[in-house]
Amino acid sequence: MGVYHRIRVSRQTTTLPNIILTKKMIAAKDKAPQLTPQEYFIWEEQQLEKHEYINGEVYAMTGGSVNHGRIAIRFTAMFDSHLQNTGCITGNSDIKVNIFGSNNYTYPDASVTCDVRDQTTTQYITYPCLIVEVLSKTTEAYDRGGKFRMYRQNPALIDYLLVSSTSVEIDLYHKNDAGDWLIINYKPGDTIELKSINLNFPIEKVYRGLTLEPENGG
Repeated sequence: MGVYHRIRVSRQTTTLPNIILTKKMIAAKDKAPQLTPQEYFIWEEQQLEKHEYINGEVYAMTGGSVNHGRIAIRFTAMFDSHLQNTGCITGNSDIKVNIFGSNNYTYPDASVTCDVRDQTTTQYITYPCLIVEVLSKTTEAYDRGGKFRMYRQNPALIDYLLVSSTSVEIDLYHKNDAGDWLIINYKPGDTIELKSINLNFPIEKVYRGLTLEPENGG
């Protein structure tokens, strides 16, 4: 996932019956109003960048590195090709995921849902069986901790992939038949097994042609 910046927004009512929302940077000492989910959807449509929505607050998502973007695209392309004619939906980083049992919304780097309940939704999916986050220096702890704690509440989720963009390494959080989460670490030479979509592939397929360097910043 790219870099998060918490931002503050202000409500501004007009003579129209609906609420118009505008982004406004305000001092830290000021308390920003929280948005309802409906206000968030209206407000985000007016923004140039994407924003995740957690407990009434919005977080701007800035772009990641070139490798981050290339890796994310490879996953979505691979999943989409593998899942042709299955009825499953592959989501890229523009597809919101509704955190199960809440009104929170995130933008993972890639996702897959095979649930019929997601077939007719237009703004987000709720029942992904697979989620991918490409790690960055500034968000790795959150992706492994707080974000995973939110994602794993979803009974539909089976596989959660955390993908390094600076080395050939992928961690798979897999929920087994007993409902326990196992962590499998993959390194060069390994074959990744995603039981959620019945797909196996060598880890090198993700990293081919990339020049991997440690991050200097977020």
